[in-house]
Amino acid sequence: MPAINRQFLLARRPEGRLRESDFDYREAPVPEPGPGEVLTRTVYLSIDPANRAWMFPDPTYRPPIGLGEVVAGFTLNEVVDSRDARFRPGDLVECEGGWQDYAVLPADALHTLEPRKPLSHWMSVLGVTGKTAYFGMLEVGKIRAGETVLVSAAAGAVGSFAGQIAKLHGCRVLGIAGGPEKCRWLTEELGFDAAIDYQSGDLSERLAACCPEGVDVYFDNVGGAVFQAALFRMKTHGRIVCCGVMSILDTDTPPPRLLGVPGLLAIRRLRLEGFIVLDYYGRRRQAEQALAGWVAEGRLKVREDIIDGLQNAPRALMGQLHGANIGKRMIRVAPEPSGRE
Repeated sequence: MPAINRQFLLARRPEGRLRESDFDYREAPVPEPGPGEVLTRTVYLSIDPANRAWMFPDPTYRPPIGLGEVVAGFTLNEVVDSRDARFRPGDLVECEGGWQDYAVLPADALHTLEPRKPLSHWMSVLGVTGKTAYFGMLEVGKIRAGETVLVSAAAGAVGSFAGQIAKLHGCRVLGIAGGPEKCRWLTEELGFDAAIDYQSGDLSERLAACCPEGVDVYFDNVGGAVFQAALFRMKTHGRIVCCGVMSILDTDTPPPRLLGVPGLLAIRRLRLEGFIVLDYYGRRRQAEQALAGWVAEGRLKVREDIIDGLQNAPRALMGQLHGANIGKRMIRVAPEPSGRE
């Protein structure tokens, strides 16, 4: 075992856009587990907009990352040493190991994973990302066949799965993405009915042209101006699924106050609901089975943006916050365990 544990710590609260100087790199000893704890080695680190939200001083659905603490992040880890009978060396687990090579965690904080190929699917379609799309679209959005569904950040991790899930359930699906390459991928590869490049032309006008009769369900990943444009296209009794606010997480210019809130919510009897996927983790196996089945049948396509090396985590997050990725972005921190099928 290496003698060091590479870590990224939060050096200061970011002001405006995230910078590499907001992080500290440290090499620490590999920790030892205590009673009821497990030492794990990070294999994959998920890069998510939520990483940026957790850096604000105010709590979200979890306490903020403290200054000098390891940057929080969801990970796929291999058990190295265990002081709990439920885990043994070589087991694969899903956890919040953070931006580091090794993490000691309470055994109750680990979720066991079955070995599979590719292992990275546990970070994308079968992980927090895929489950967010699954429960957000089916349980919060309550989509029905024949409805018009609009997804923002549709070429990103959650958005790409959310849109495909809506198509699988017989909906007409429109995606909003940045740039012609992403829009082509949505329509030509993923089967979206239409894709709108928010960087080209007036978004409100283009939404009106693509869905003149309105939108039944809007799956919002970005907030800000895109949310504003979508709000005015909602049908009576439409549903808005609030998943993320990526456009306002990392900016020097906060967006102006939204129009139509609460007015349009009442006039059109809209339902606006936020959710956290962890609320549904008691049903995680249901989602995993459905998602894995669709992938095996070729009905759900997976694109992963894998970057090698823990040292690239800060730049990977900064890029994702401004649209550098297509599909699910993650860091391969260490080689996958050998002999896994």
